[in-house]
Amino acid sequence: MIPASSLAAHYSRFRVGERLLLTGHSHQAWPDVALEGQVEAFEDASRAVDEKWSLAFAKADRVRAGFRSWLADDGAMALGANTHELVLRMLSAVDLRARPRLVTTDGEFHTLRRQLTRLEEAGVEVVRVAASPADTLAGRVASVVDSRTAAVLVSAVLFETSRIVPGLAEVASTCALHGAEFVVDVYHALGVMEFPLAAHGLTDAWVVGGGYKYLQLGEGNCFLRLPAHADTLRPVITGWYAEFGALAAPPQPGQVAYGTGGDRFAGSTYDPTSHYRAARVFDFFAAQGMTPAALRERYLAQTSLLANEIAALGLDVATDRANFGGFVSVRTPDAGRFQEALAQRGVLTDARGPHLRFGVAPYLTDDQLRSAVAELASIATQKSVS
Repeated sequence: MIPASSLAAHYSRFRVGERLLLTGHSHQAWPDVALEGQVEAFEDASRAVDEKWSLAFAKADRVRAGFRSWLADDGAMALGANTHELVLRMLSAVDLRARPRLVTTDGEFHTLRRQLTRLEEAGVEVVRVAASPADTLAGRVASVVDSRTAAVLVSAVLFETSRIVPGLAEVASTCALHGAEFVVDVYHALGVMEFPLAAHGLTDAWVVGGGYKYLQLGEGNCFLRLPAHADTLRPVITGWYAEFGALAAPPQPGQVAYGTGGDRFAGSTYDPTSHYRAARVFDFFAAQGMTPAALRERYLAQTSLLANEIAALGLDVATDRANFGGFVSVRTPDAGRFQEALAQRGVLTDARGPHLRFGVAPYLTDDQLRSAVAELASIATQKSVS
């Protein structure tokens, strides 16, 4: 993988060499080839009109292949514009009347937090396990799964702290024992670290994620990887694309037909531009040697530098980055104020409650990271003096 200073030249439209964009955990810059993908989508539409869909579906297949390469898995996969719609389809396939109980953590992203809270208002029992300490999280989640549990939904990397959750295989085994579904959110893992499903014991799990963050795919590129037994389920929330594999068969009166594999959990007509863009970016990653192993090495180097520099300011941050993902979370009651002050100085970060988050990216140089910390030092010093 080429040095960050050279890689930055491929992101000229986002001007990554001129700006301190430390929101890589939320939305990384797009390489210039992404625009080529969007132009290609328009050209295909104008040339082929309604016949464009065979071309678009080929791009969707490339996107699936891209995600599968990060999971080292060839399981069936449904695509969606966001993880919310995909999780909804999955949850609509389980019998919440017979198993009215869902297990999750209090460290899940707002997609799950909000939807599960609303289901709780509607009468579904939701058990929330404390996300901290992460070292024991998997065991504590596994301990509350029972025969009334329809599904367990947890993250592989926690979105507030970047902490990797170890031992998810234990949860998978427990879910299998009780007949519960296991859903793992890998959004903060893909693009940052190697995450082969078999090595993590997750071949029978549902895996949801997307490329808006570290994979630089932009909006509209999310996936739901299905376990083999998904072909026995019939999601209630279902789009007409889920019939593609069954359209040739005679319709059965009063019964909704489903395709197989990823089609079973498909949605409906969508804007394929996002897949054209993503296909170009996946090819760009491959050409630049931006593999899971290479990116893990760079993220560890960048987050270690950043964390050590921030720790030297006396702020609360973990410096041993081996158990963390692709951003640095600083715990401080001033997180919101620091984020606003940094933005005024041209350093873009974000804050989630007491967590000030610095997201690195492979196109950022060490000098840029040090410049961002220098601005933080100035702000923190002003506070201590006042």
